Amino acid sequence: MTQHDFQEITRTAHALAEAARGVVLPYFRSAGLSAENKLSEGFDPVTAADKAAEQVMRSVLAEQRPDDAIIGEEFGVRAGRSGLTWVLDPIDGTRGFLAGTPTWGVLISVCDAGGPIFGMIDQPYVGERFWGGFGTAEMTGPMGDSSLRVRGSRVLSEAILFTTFPEVGTMAERAGFEAVAQHVKLTRFGMDCYAYALLAAGQIDLVIEAGLSNYDICAPIALIEAAGGIVTDWKGGKAHDGGRVLAAAGEEQHKAALDILSRFS
Repeated sequence: MTQHDFQEITRTAHALAEAARGVVLPYFRSAGLSAENKLSEGFDPVTAADKAAEQVMRSVLAEQRPDDAIIGEEFGVRAGRSGLTWVLDPIDGTRGFLAGTPTWGVLISVCDAGGPIFGMIDQPYVGERFWGGFGTAEMTGPMGDSSLRVRGSRVLSEAILFTTFPEVGTMAERAGFEAVAQHVKLTRFGMDCYAYALLAAGQIDLVIEAGLSNYDICAPIALIEAAGGIVTDWKGGKAHDGGRVLAAAGEEQHKAALDILSRFS
């Protein structure tokens, strides 16, 4: 892919993010916002904001990138013929959205046959946007524009670790996470996709999750890799199909966490 193609993808991704912001923000912290539960057991919510955001992003792609395929959390697959696929999560962190916390985000990524090549995490309420691909990672926000770079390697005992849910996944997956957490300096919960943005921005060291879908992780993979980080599954393989994910700011943290998690894979 040429630099021109990358620029076009980046321009389109920003257009998608702007369109999603316009329809999502009126719902956030609004009175009477309700959610449907997509599960018969447990709670996997979807709101009108999720659906509206994906619909408007699909409309932009239909106009600007009609030959590209689309995979979206709410409205499934649209076939394409360009070899590129846009993977969309209109609101990653719908539980946080419902609770009024500004840790949810709009996830936009582009994949080719090898996996994610571009990723964007947009947090509309605080006005932060993180994006990366082809070795370039950048952000914009209330404090201005800047490039992104992960923290780099450090010992596990100095690492900051995030995950979204304390239960992580299955009992075995929770045990794996807790085994890593015993060795780190600080553990925090509940940040959804914002944790991956913080990793790309050089603020934290590790994100460990399980039970993810492709639309949860494709954007973080491309962003973090462009910022110099590492994202794999718990065995060190590719993670763009979802499942168990380990994101790291450096090789040392990644290897140390992987050595522990591999016992639970």
